[in-house]
Amino acid sequence: MYSLILHGRRLVQFQKCRSLRFLVNPLQNASSFSSSFSSASVVADLGPEDGGKGKNFTVSYLVDSLGLPTKLAESISRKANFEGKGNPDSVLNLFRSHGFTDSQISTIITNYPRLLVLDAEKSIGPKLKFLQSRGGASSSELTEILSKVPKILALKGNKVISVYYDFVKEIIKADKSSKFEKLCHSLAQGSEQENRMRNVSVLRELGVPQKRLFSLLTSGRGPIGGKERFDESLKKVVDMGFDPTTSKFVHALRVFYEKSDKALEEKVQVYKRLGFAVGDVWEMFKKWPLSLTHSEKKISLRFETLKKCGLLEDEIFSVLTKFPQCFGASEQKIENSIETFIGLGFSRDEFAMMVKSYPSCIGLSAETVKNKTEFLVKKMKWSLKALVSNPSVFGYSLEKRSVPRCNVIKALMLKSLLASKLPPLSHVLAITDQAFLNKYVKIHDDKELVAELMAIFTGGRVS
Repeated sequence: MYSLILHGRRLVQFQKCRSLRFLVNPLQNASSFSSSFSSASVVADLGPEDGGKGKNFTVSYLVDSLGLPTKLAESISRKANFEGKGNPDSVLNLFRSHGFTDSQISTIITNYPRLLVLDAEKSIGPKLKFLQSRGGASSSELTEILSKVPKILALKGNKVISVYYDFVKEIIKADKSSKFEKLCHSLAQGSEQENRMRNVSVLRELGVPQKRLFSLLTSGRGPIGGKERFDESLKKVVDMGFDPTTSKFVHALRVFYEKSDKALEEKVQVYKRLGFAVGDVWEMFKKWPLSLTHSEKKISLRFETLKKCGLLEDEIFSVLTKFPQCFGASEQKIENSIETFIGLGFSRDEFAMMVKSYPSCIGLSAETVKNKTEFLVKKMKWSLKALVSNPSVFGYSLEKRSVPRCNVIKALMLKSLLASKLPPLSHVLAITDQAFLNKYVKIHDDKELVAELMAIFTGGRVS
């Protein structure tokens, strides 16, 4: 599908969809549809968002009741928290009584945690019963659709719920059969709700994944409510070559939809005044569309903050061009990043060197940096200087990449099968999986040894 977007056929598909309509029944007397997606129409009294006691209880509850990782539970607790298990227990039991598996319930709560603070009997239960009462809806269909888009249960009105449920069902059905054209038909013009469905179908035809479509459809505002403006914005995004399977595509669509050409030109001029070339500004936009949403004050502040990292002005230009996400990092986050690296033994100059080579260092959490440094330096005995020379290792997954490979290296060292005591860091982690296997595993003639090393590599055990 992406090849169509890159080579003109994408525009043919786009224009084709403009004259089509959905398989779902045209909406009639559903003027409340669009308002049902606004934040005001979703239950507002959802409990406190903060509070240490409630947050700690929520984390423990999510870990114990749903088996969620602590880090994920902490993230969820920032969106919904509670101080007792009565209400969340009722919600979970309600889902189980309607045939949802524990895995599906975990997915639902992860995607829309505020369901845990809704009234199970008065708010969620009647909607589940209504959906089950509709003809032709099997239990497996219901659990699949609501697992993918649990926010359906926060909408108001049976007619609105029906329309949205049916549309989600059509998208899922089309995905399974790979017949995306089934989502389009000639469509009556006019209402916002019709525009929402029409536009979501166009995006699906272009290859935008389900999860991004559904979040757009449930958004109270955004690029899919209009018609001409949506068409114009989508054409710009498609022409720039954004991959519709990525979040950048949706972010770029939002930016073009929400900002006029004049407003965007003013943003470009802000960057020009700081010394960026126009071409660089749009290259940054392609890497991170939100770069054209920041105020001049915020952009200027990032320059000053990055100077604290020890970077010279031309180096800051290079870092921001390479990794414009830095514009989105708060001053506190950047300063915390500096403190984290210095606290682990890196000097300011070394931190500056790593940022120049691998700007993503700035966006890493303290826990991530500490865990990876401890493993590579304390357990594997590589030096801090080795990490400074290869800062991209901070972006590699410990579980999927670093630990399995390092366990193979340690096994070879125990068997005295390595020429040197410890290979250079880059020779172990900075190469592809296939290159690593060829270099350290498949090179051996002993088939039993190769099998043993492969088991270690695929097992990823921490020694």
